Amino acid sequence: MSEYDYDELGLVAGLEIHQQLDTATKLFCQCPTELREPEESTRSFTRYLHPTRSELGEIDQAALEESKVDREFEYLAYDTTCLVEEDDEPPHELDAEALETALEIAQLMDMKPVDQAHVMRKIVVDGSNTTGFQRSTLIATEGEIETSEGAVGIEDMLLEEESAQRVEETDSGVRYSLDRLGIPLVEIGTSPDISTPEQALEAAERIGMLLRSTGKVKRGLGTIRQDVNVSIEEGARVEIKGVQSLDDIDDIVRNEVGRQAELVDIAAELAEREASVGEVQDVTDVFAETESGVIAGALNSGGSVMAVPLYGFDGIVGREIAPDRRLGTELSDHAKRHGTGGIFHTDELPAYGVTEGEVDDLREAVGAGSEDAVAIVAADTDVAEAAIDAAAERAATALEGVPEETRDANDDGTTRYLRPLPGAARMYPETDVPPVEPDPSEVPEPELLTEKVERYRDEYGLGEGLAEQVAYGEYMPLFEDVVADGVDPTLAASTLESTLTELRRDDVPVENLEREHLEGVFAMAESGDLPNEGVPDLLTALAEDPDRTAEEAAEEAGLGGADEEEVRDAIAEVVERNEEQVEEEGMQAFSGLMGECMGALRGKADGDLVSELLREEIQKRA
Repeated sequence: MSEYDYDELGLVAGLEIHQQLDTATKLFCQCPTELREPEESTRSFTRYLHPTRSELGEIDQAALEESKVDREFEYLAYDTTCLVEEDDEPPHELDAEALETALEIAQLMDMKPVDQAHVMRKIVVDGSNTTGFQRSTLIATEGEIETSEGAVGIEDMLLEEESAQRVEETDSGVRYSLDRLGIPLVEIGTSPDISTPEQALEAAERIGMLLRSTGKVKRGLGTIRQDVNVSIEEGARVEIKGVQSLDDIDDIVRNEVGRQAELVDIAAELAEREASVGEVQDVTDVFAETESGVIAGALNSGGSVMAVPLYGFDGIVGREIAPDRRLGTELSDHAKRHGTGGIFHTDELPAYGVTEGEVDDLREAVGAGSEDAVAIVAADTDVAEAAIDAAAERAATALEGVPEETRDANDDGTTRYLRPLPGAARMYPETDVPPVEPDPSEVPEPELLTEKVERYRDEYGLGEGLAEQVAYGEYMPLFEDVVADGVDPTLAASTLESTLTELRRDDVPVENLEREHLEGVFAMAESGDLPNEGVPDLLTALAEDPDRTAEEAAEEAGLGGADEEEVRDAIAEVVERNEEQVEEEGMQAFSGLMGECMGALRGKADGDLVSELLREEIQKRA
């Protein structure tokens, strides 16, 4: 896709950043915020969800469309799952730790906290919440961040409960896991001040840095998600959900601009052709003898082939509107929402076992000429009818240009249709949770990561690279805590950012190490019970058997500190074993023997002490 003139196209974009908070408990209950493996679940239950009317008697269109797909939702529960998560008990009060963290974030973005925060219900019937809604609370408004292309306003920040984690599709619906449901997260919405893909990326990176500066947000894949709102002057507002990686944001914006520009051009060309969408027809008879596996499979199961003529659409259904995506892909995405595998259309036929003769017969059956296209769906009759109707509706919107809608981000930087844009009818008050009055005066302003790098360098003597690694790394809060407890900053930093990386490369399962393991290792090093050189060995022992404490693992592995006499004896033994080399080389033998001594002591002694005693021993014998 070529680069566009974004000013000329009138690009307007905004971001919604969703960041999980690293609190001890969930937003409306006392359950832990730790993720679990689905295999650990102890039971499951099922639900069916349906949209409800708002207080004004309206039904949200996004929820209505979602409810048209009849699905059963199964939820995996754990030994930590409570009745609030199952929606069998009213929610508790808003979590105080989550509120405090949200207020810290508000300070970093120069936002104004609300006088009173009211919990609202946001209708969601895709199964990701057992309640059929998500609880959301406005915390602050009217902030701002800076980018190299100008200021970007921060319109609002909400404190919300995270949705359940989607595990897999099932024959009857979707299976979710309740471990993630209810984890506190903040949703930060920018003003539509972004005018280039590069500025979108920069703004997202700035917000991400501010969030991490608190030291109180979760890290790792899936803990932060970006939604991007994109429109061009002749297009429409499109909300793109679920951008997992910051690095994808500029590509997402760039591709969406291209998609909308192509759809605008298509609408103009269809208008010139006086194009229209015809009536849906049953064309099963055309394919009675077909050799197409997909179509024959549907017919053999008692299904039907439904078609819609697209007058004036020839060559346009197959036109590319984004990398490897065509207008026909858009029609297919809408059809798939109703349980079919997609559509076939005449811009790509004959293919897939459909012959040229069948294409001619298909055109004749629906009254389509050479300037027209035809789309077909083969499936169970009810599914085929619903799917072809959806495809026909999407073809009709192509006559108008760009539809307003919510789209899902793909891994390749493109997007696919998800549902209509939600409206105001999806929000209504939560009557089970009392309002709170945020008090920002009690919340200290966090130190920015950029400021931390400077302080680590100046106060702790860390090199620029290591200081930046620690400040921006996931272990920053732990580093600050152990250094405050007296652990040497260089040891703490190099262990967290270098030693753990090296052990991971050596296939040590460092993912098994919890905070308490690392704290235990640092405490032993600080007290002198573990030489610095023994830290990697002790971390390895703990990673391989995480059920032990640092003290237990050290004792079992013989990693406690050796006294000076024990060190002298070990060094004397090494020197005696290499006596001939020492006599010939003298102090030149030091380097080789130093490694052998450290290996013999297996991390029981500090390197400086070993070096000092080894030099003494060599001098005696040289």
